[in-house]
Amino acid sequence: MISIADAVLALDATAQISTVSNDANDIIWHDSNPNGITAEQITAKQAELQAAHDNDHARKRKEEYPSIDELVVALWEGVVEERMAAVTKLEAKRQAVKLKHPK
Repeated sequence: MISIADAVLALDATAQISTVSNDANDIIWHDSNPNGITAEQITAKQAELQAAHDNDHARKRKEEYPSIDELVVALWEGVVEERMAAVTKLEAKRQAVKLKHPK
C-alpha cells in the first residue's frame, strides 16, 4: 500500500511532514505546507502511485522468476553436461510467469 507520506513526497520532494495517519487531512506539516498541497491532491496522487505499483509487470515478474541459482544450475546442466531438461523446465517456468503478468 502506498502511504500518504509517499504521495506527499511525490507531489513535493521538499515537503516536511512529521506524522500522518491514514487520512490526508491529518498531516502535521513541519514547513506549514508552503505549496498548499490539498488532501484531494494527496489522495489522487496516492491512488495514481498505487495503480502504477499494482500494474508494474516487471516488478511482479521479478518476484516470481526462477532464482539466479536455478538459472546457473540449468545453464550448467544444459551447456556443460548437455542435459537440456533443466533448461527446458526453467524456460517453461519463465513463460508461465510472463503469461501471468503480461506487459
